[in-house]
Amino acid sequence: MNKVCVNAAAAIADIADNSTILLGGFGLCGIPENCIAAIVEKGISGLTCISNNAGVDDFGIGLMLQKKLVKKMISSYVGENAEFERQLLSGELEVELIPQGTLATRCLAAGYGMPAIFTPAGVGTEVAAGKEMRNFKGKDYLLEMAFDADFAIIKAWKGDAMGNLIYKDTARNFNPLMAMAGKITIAEVEELVPVGSLDPNMIHTPGIYVNRIFQGNDYEKRIEQRTTRKKIN
Repeated sequence: MNKVCVNAAAAIADIADNSTILLGGFGLCGIPENCIAAIVEKGISGLTCISNNAGVDDFGIGLMLQKKLVKKMISSYVGENAEFERQLLSGELEVELIPQGTLATRCLAAGYGMPAIFTPAGVGTEVAAGKEMRNFKGKDYLLEMAFDADFAIIKAWKGDAMGNLIYKDTARNFNPLMAMAGKITIAEVEELVPVGSLDPNMIHTPGIYVNRIFQGNDYEKRIEQRTTRKKIN
């Protein structure tokens, strides 16, 4: 199987309107910038986006929100995006907020082929509304369904033509879990290397999970909030 695509536009060519997409990254760290730009350029709409957060107003998923391409966000944190807030409060955007651990574990369940998980997170809160609850050894747990996503778009540092991936530092975040969870996983990498170039002991995501891969370019790698301290003489 030839997994290598020439660019982001080719990699996302069959993503259709009303698809459900997992998007890797945490804040603006490790997000699939090129794939997001290609989706915006193509104008794919009616999307359900599963991501830790919604980016910022003018970057990341925020660009998709600007163009009204997203009909539903499933996230654990959305506090950095004023346009997201406006669309939520106006009723233009459907939102499902879930605990961050539940988000990660629902990805994991999908990757492992499990239909659902039981978790104590959210018991006794609005998160539990309408969900099945069971008691194990005296403790209540919520039934949460594994994600059912058409595509996962992720970003890695290095990858080879077989789809084996290595992430760099905290840019790993949700990317490995989402790589496992999508029916079709599209990986963009900063450096695409020949098969055999990567140390097998250093690979974070085996190529079995990746359907398409391409070398991205022009990464901005913005910082959401820059916190510094005064220089000490």
